[in-house]
Amino acid sequence: LDVSVYLLSTTDRLSRDCKSQFTIAKKTGLKISEGILPGTGDLQNVVVVDAVIGTGLNKPVKEKIAGLIERVNDAGNTVFAVDIPTGISSDDGKVMGAAIRADVTVTFGLPKLGHVLSPGAEHSGKLYIEDIGFPHELLTREGPAVELIDKDLAGPLLPSRVRDSYKGMYGHVLVVGGSQGKTGAALLSARAVLRSGAGLVTIASAGPVIDSVAPAILEEMTLPLPCTDDGTVSPEGVEEVLGFLHERADVVAIGPGLGREKATVGFILEVIRRSPLPMVIDADALFALSTLDKRELPGFIKSLRPPSVLTPHIGEMARLLRIKPGDIKGDPIGIARKLSEDTGCCIVLKGSPTIVASPEGRVFINSTGNPGMSTAGTGDVLTGMIASLTGQNLPPLEASILGVYLHGLAGDIAAERTGEHSLIAGDVIEGIPGAFSRFRA
Repeated sequence: LDVSVYLLSTTDRLSRDCKSQFTIAKKTGLKISEGILPGTGDLQNVVVVDAVIGTGLNKPVKEKIAGLIERVNDAGNTVFAVDIPTGISSDDGKVMGAAIRADVTVTFGLPKLGHVLSPGAEHSGKLYIEDIGFPHELLTREGPAVELIDKDLAGPLLPSRVRDSYKGMYGHVLVVGGSQGKTGAALLSARAVLRSGAGLVTIASAGPVIDSVAPAILEEMTLPLPCTDDGTVSPEGVEEVLGFLHERADVVAIGPGLGREKATVGFILEVIRRSPLPMVIDADALFALSTLDKRELPGFIKSLRPPSVLTPHIGEMARLLRIKPGDIKGDPIGIARKLSEDTGCCIVLKGSPTIVASPEGRVFINSTGNPGMSTAGTGDVLTGMIASLTGQNLPPLEASILGVYLHGLAGDIAAERTGEHSLIAGDVIEGIPGAFSRFRA
């Protein structure tokens, strides 16, 4: 191979360790240009290894480095980045003026936040983590660090199934959702419940909604509820739902497609307030919570027994907290962690990447999923998956971690078949069996 090395500084500015390695490299006969930046002609039809700036960048790159970054990006070559692409903040993934777009990044010891938070994730390409001899105790000690949800972390959480078993052993989930014009949301959640291993699922919705989806229902059971003139669930259905929760269900998923009419908001808040079971609260149920006074909200949620899971996307989170979506994008980890601590519930902040926060201050970032999942109904699928795993006796945090990982993996498997552009929520459900199979392999 014809290898050219460009040292962008002069040797007198190198650290002692770096100077030692420079001397070794010189002795190998490598072509090393000192203090010279490669020009456009030097970047034609080559593979680029970016090792200009690693971790610790806390200010915009200098103008001459920004110019080099632009030339590298414009050349269209395959780019490998060492540790982290030049110009990406390792602390939060932000572009510090300009940043290399790498196809592959090789980092050391552990991934950095800049590899998994946008836009750093897009600039990092495929990430590889290599061991260079960091002490094991340094990499495994517990602390406030954010953890990556990968197969190694999620694998041990997978519920086992025994040969001598029956459907009641794997949980009965009540999905409260659906309304006129949004009939499919509850059905998507319910199908995801069953595909994720629950033994039973019942859809509770307005009677006419149940009638409209009845031809598509096979394995799901139904609980028709009183209906408002707008085609949503009436507050008169509260006692019927609560009776079902007390007598038959193990967990409730509430919100997908349920509606935002005033009467339905009242129904939602009353069910949430009085539920004796763990809940996965999503979509229109999150909207209902956002109608509470900002000062009242944390206490209302914290009073829920047992603790539940909230699954907002950035827009829903912004509405809950009365802040701008941009504020959340600026600090998604900190905001998710604080809401979880304030409410005592697990927070699943859906996005790229999805973040899971626990009331104890632990934060987890998901590593699966793809842009094709930004389509209607995929959030309803995730709600069903987390509820299903909760019904199989996983605590809320573990159900959330495993749920988001399998959800993203199912989406990745579906995208292999359909492509990202054509992916729909039903494809993700069809990908769930493959996700479980690949997960166990």
